[in-house]
Parts: sequence; C-alpha cells; structure tokens
Amino acid sequence: MKGIPGTARVYIGCAVVGAGVCALPAVRPGAGTPWSALALLAGLYAVCEAAARCPFPGRLPGRSAPIGAGSFFPVLLAAALLLPPAAAALAAVPGALFAHVEQRPRGVRRVWRAAQLALAAWAASRTAVLLDGPAALSSPDFPYALLPATAAALTFCLVVTALDGVILAGAERVPLRSAWRGTLLRSLGPHVVHGLAGLMMAVLWRSPYGPVSALFVLLPMYISSWVFAQYHREQGAHRSTIRALVQAVDIKDRYTRGHSERVGRASVLIARELGMAEERLEVLRFAGILHDVGKLGVPTRVLRKDGPLTPEERRVIELHPEYGHEMVRGIGFLGEARAAILHHHERLDGSGYPYGLVGRQIPEFARVVAVADAFDAMTSTRSYSRARPVATAVEELKRCAGTQFDPRMVRALVRALDRHGWETTVTADEPAVPAQPRRERPAAPVVPTVAPAAARHRRGG
Repeated sequence: MKGIPGTARVYIGCAVVGAGVCALPAVRPGAGTPWSALALLAGLYAVCEAAARCPFPGRLPGRSAPIGAGSFFPVLLAAALLLPPAAAALAAVPGALFAHVEQRPRGVRRVWRAAQLALAAWAASRTAVLLDGPAALSSPDFPYALLPATAAALTFCLVVTALDGVILAGAERVPLRSAWRGTLLRSLGPHVVHGLAGLMMAVLWRSPYGPVSALFVLLPMYISSWVFAQYHREQGAHRSTIRALVQAVDIKDRYTRGHSERVGRASVLIARELGMAEERLEVLRFAGILHDVGKLGVPTRVLRKDGPLTPEERRVIELHPEYGHEMVRGIGFLGEARAAILHHHERLDGSGYPYGLVGRQIPEFARVVAVADAFDAMTSTRSYSRARPVATAVEELKRCAGTQFDPRMVRALVRALDRHGWETTVTADEPAVPAQPRRERPAAPVVPTVAPAAARHRRGG
C-alpha cells in the first residue's frame, strides 16, 4: 500500500467490504447457490485471464500488448444472467485475482479489480433479476431476453466506469469531472457488445447442448481481442518511433536534454485542466515531446555555440519549426501535433515565427505547447543557467499572457501546478552547480521582444 494516497486506500477498503457484503449471501447455509455453475463460470473466467498472461496465446509474438482485463467480460455477463446476484459477484473474484496487471503495486491493483468486478457483476445480476432475466432465458423469450441482457450490460458498464473514475481521482488526483468525462461513452459500446455475447453464452448454457456449447462464443471474442492487441502493438511502435526521435534531439542538443519529455508532461497537465477530450491528450503529449524535433536539421555547431549568435545563425535556428513540420508531416497518427510543431513559437501579438500568426489563428495545441515550453525552459537547470523558482516562472508567464501566451493556457497551467506541483530537473550533460551564481548565456533570445525569463528557450527549446 506504500505510495497509495490515504483516500485511495480508504476507497479500496470500502470497495472490498462492499464486495464482501454483496457476495456473503451466496455462502450462507440454505442459500441454494448453484455451486457447479458458479465453479464452472468462475473457473472459465480465471482460465481466460490466466491464459492472457501466458507468452502464447495471451501475447502475440514480439513485444505486443497482452490481451487484458475486459477481453472476457462476456463470461461475467453470462454469470450475471445465469446466477443469483451474490453468486455472480463471487464468479468475478478468481479471474480478477489472476488478471494481468502492468503497474505496481500489482497485489493491491488485483484486489481492487476483484472488488470492482464483484460489485459490477452483482449489480448487473440484480438488474437482470428485476427484469425477469432468468425466466426469459428459460422460456426462452426472445426478443424480450434482450432487455434484461442489455440492461445488465449497461449496469455493469456504469458501475465499472463510476468506480474507475473515483479511484483515478483518489489515487492520481485527477479531477473527478475529467476522470469520468468520455470514459462512460467509450465504454458503452464494448460493454453492450460483450453483453450480447454474454446473452448468447447464457442461452446456449441453458440449451440442450449444455455449458460446453457456450464456450464457442468465446472464440470470436478471442479473435477480437487479438485484433485489439494488434492495435496496441501499433501504438507501441508509434511510441518507439517518437522516443527515437527525442533521443536524437537530446544527443544533438545536450543543453536541453529531457526538456521534450517535460514539455509533453506539462502540456497534458494544461490540457486536463482545459477539459480536453482524452483522445486528444495523447496527441498533445506527442506534440510537446516532438516540438523541437526540427533541431535535427540545425547544424550542431550552432546549437552548441557558447558565444553570441550571429543574425544569420539565429535565422537558422528559427527555421527549426519548419524543419520539424517537414519531418513529421507524413506521420498520420500525429494529427494536430504537426501543427503544434510548426507553430509553437508563434505569439498572440503576431511577433512570433515562422508565420507571425495572431491570436486564435495559432492552433490550440501550439498555444498549449508554447506555455509548457517556456515554463520548462525557465524552471530547468542547464549548463548555462540555473533553474528559476516555479513561482517566478509563473509570474513571468502571467506577465506575458495576452501578448506572448494565451491567458487561458497560462491559467490552466497555474491550476495544474497548484494541484500537482512540479519537479524541476537538471538537464545538461554537465552536473549543475547549485551554489554558483546564475550566469545567463551571452546570446540574445530567439525572439528579442520576449521577457527575460520566458526568453530562456532562446534556442527553440
């Protein structure tokens, strides 16, 4: 439990207690729990989750993503239709405890997952009972059986997403509104599909063909999970490509090592405060990470020059947004990030570059990255200057808001810093000397009119 906020611990504890209360009636004497069906469904779900952890077939050859939790929800939804609510809650526990977990602490996450799925399965089963779902399966009564099955799937989805949103807010301090926004809508479709598959399993289970026939429903689900894993593999390849580009930039411009990753992180913090849709956050993070990729086209002797830059050298550096855009414009998955790379040195008053765009002519992603870029440049210790306190950097951003930066982005960053804080990092290859008086590089900023502190990203960094 180390490292988990107190509120999240209490919340997990409450979920575990709640799941226990829901499942308790199943083990009371005389409850009439169908133990054979419960054992089969619980064992089937556990085997499916355990198989997903195996090198094959749970993982594709290479470094593909595993088939994760959620791939076998039809088993739980079939349990919600076939079993009493308390027994349905128990059916979810073994599989959740066997499920693949990427992040630490894995034990706590598995316990949380087991409690969450037990509560969701109990609620789904309770909904099905209220709508006479078990009777509709026995008749069978089609199409009425679709109603309890769909309602159970929607209830399962609502409980899972509601619990996920609260634990995300408690453990990672994400605003509750942001944690829930979009999550439910994204989950509805897959859960309805899984609900129909669960209904098919339940109908076949009760048919003359028996439980074995119900297993065939899992085959198409497994194939769909395989396709989903392929998608994750593609996403992993995208991240590897971006990581390679960032490392190349860091090697070329040692003064700003680590800067790109932090700009990506700060950009996402701003975006979350603005309430941007989750699907845009990853693209914005790519924009922050790759905003300086055009430095690969700038001569190293210019980037690493210790003395003042000549006007010609400054013009060469100011070409890096266009170089970067040329490098990434053929990469389709970057989407809006490409415009951010091209325009992150534009200013609201039109004095930026490369095109001197004004106000909202500047793409939204570029306005976010511009604030994140300047903030990290001011708060990072580099070989030529020490980091400035966060409060000083924030005051500088506020002072430049409306002329250089979008005030809305600045306010969002301030709120994010109040909520999450910020860790400054030494970025130069050479170790920083904390006691050394601040020594500014003699060269002028890329954009001469910028305020002294904000102008520290003078070389496009």
